[in-house]
Amino acid sequence: MTPGPGHNGGPPLAGLGWQRHCWTKARADLLPHLPIEVVRLRVRRAAELGLDYRSYASVRAATGHDLVALLFSSNALRVFPPLPALPEDRAAKLGALRAVLRLGLACGKLSPEALQRVAGLDDAHPAPATLGVWAAQRQAIRAALGAQKLSGDRVLLIGDHGLERDWCAAGGLAGYIPADRYFAAPAA
Repeated sequence: MTPGPGHNGGPPLAGLGWQRHCWTKARADLLPHLPIEVVRLRVRRAAELGLDYRSYASVRAATGHDLVALLFSSNALRVFPPLPALPEDRAAKLGALRAVLRLGLACGKLSPEALQRVAGLDDAHPAPATLGVWAAQRQAIRAALGAQKLSGDRVLLIGDHGLERDWCAAGGLAGYIPADRYFAAPAA
């Protein structure tokens, strides 16, 4: 059978194998090829932040920026009134962080001062109401970042439940990581 007008004489595209090959090649051509030194630096930076490389790389790719602060809810840190205390696993993880601001959002009746003192954070502020109005949530997050003059897309939120995830969108933050994933013991 002779190809019709406009046919380039190439193989038919009807087979799944050929389509898969074309899409794989096109995707590989779009992805940046980072030098190994850059990858090593980013793996080291992810470790400084207490993140796995995949999480760090996805935040970095989405925002185009490095993270300068981690914003923890008091729920994620497991700090609750009336006698707040920081669990040992949380204290160890926070103590190992390097070259990043550690900020807190005090939920419920916990005062920001108590959260900052107990967790050893750089700064703490009242958390937005979990079922509050969007504008109020945004204002509370912006107030927490404004004290340090931070851009939201350079701050990662570590929270404990889905309602806290909304704070990420309200404040224009770089992303959200659940506390159980962030504080999980690293795989050996």
